[in-house]
Amino acid sequence: MNDVPPVEQAPVPVPPAMRRADTPRPPRGAPRPDRPKKRDVSGWVILDKGVGMTSTHAVAVVKRAFNAKKAGHAGTLDPLASGILPIALGEATKTVPFVMDGRKAYRFTVAWGVETDTDDAEGRPVATSEARPAREAVEAALPAFVGAIEQVPPRYSAIKIQGERAYDLARDGEVVELAARPVQIDRLAVAEHHGDHTVIEAECGKGTYVRALARDLGRMLGCYGHVSALRRTRVGPFSEAEACDVAALEAGGPDGNGAHLRPVETALDAIASVAVSRDMALRLMRGQPVILRGRDAPVEGKIFATCGGILVAVGDVERGELVPHRVFHLGGTSAGRMA
Repeated sequence: MNDVPPVEQAPVPVPPAMRRADTPRPPRGAPRPDRPKKRDVSGWVILDKGVGMTSTHAVAVVKRAFNAKKAGHAGTLDPLASGILPIALGEATKTVPFVMDGRKAYRFTVAWGVETDTDDAEGRPVATSEARPAREAVEAALPAFVGAIEQVPPRYSAIKIQGERAYDLARDGEVVELAARPVQIDRLAVAEHHGDHTVIEAECGKGTYVRALARDLGRMLGCYGHVSALRRTRVGPFSEAEACDVAALEAGGPDGNGAHLRPVETALDAIASVAVSRDMALRLMRGQPVILRGRDAPVEGKIFATCGGILVAVGDVERGELVPHRVFHLGGTSAGRMA
C-alpha cells in the first residue's frame, strides 16, 4: 500500500483582469459582513460555568454573546470545576481586583483512599489507603484548617517559580517544591458523608486552594484524599442566585442579554460611596484629586464616587481629599457630555 499522501494542488490565483467586473470590492479596512462591529459594553456577567470549560474559553463565549470589545474574568476556575465565574466587560475590567480580593465559597467532594499528583481526579495516584474516615472524624479534623493557616499549593498550580508556571514544570517532569503560603479559611462544614467520599462546604479568602485542603485533610486522617468534584457558589458579591449559563446567553443574543448584565459598581459593594458634583466629577476623570466637603464626607479610606448615579472613579481619601486611582467612562459622565 502506498503510504505517501497525495499532493494537494495550491489554488491558481486569478489575475485582476480576469475577475468579474460586477463583483463589488469592499472598501479597504471595512469590517466583513459576517463580523458585526464590536460594541462598547460595560458591566458584569455572572456566568455559571460548566464542567470541562476553561476560564479563557468562558470569557470568549461571553464576549461573543455580547459582541463586546473587551472582557476578562475575576479568578480562574479549573476546567473540572463548575460554578460562579464573574466576567467583566468593558469598564468593569477596572474593578476586577476588588472581586478577586473578595471572599469565595465552594462545595466540593473529597474522594478518600487515593492521593493524586494533581490533588484532583485528573491526576495520577501517588498514595493509596484502604482506610475510610467516619463522619465524626472528618468533622473533628476540620477546625485545624479554619482561620489563618499556612497552606502548600498543589504542584499543578498557576504559581510562578522563577518565571515559569508550576504546572508547566510539573508536566515536564521536574520536581516542584512550593513553599507554604498564608491563607484565610473562614468556614468548613460537612454537608454529606457517604463512606468513601465526603461533601464539604467552604468559605475562604484569596489564594486558597481547595485541592490542597482535600490533600492535607486526607493526610491528617491517615487515609489520603483528592477532590473529585468542585463547585464555586460565591465570589465576592456575586452568587448563584444571579448567575446565568452559556445556553441562556447564546439564546439571548447581543441585543437580548441586557438582563444578564450587572452594573460596573456591583463589584464595589464592599467599599463606601460618595456623590460628587459635575465639576468634581470632571476633575476626577482627569485624574485630579478633589476635596470632599460636608459633615458626612469620609476623611480616610477607599471609596468610589458617582455623579448623577453614574460611576466616576475609585480612589483613596486622605485627610478629606479623594485621590482617584481608577476613572471610568460610562457615557453619562464623559467629559464631553458633562461640559
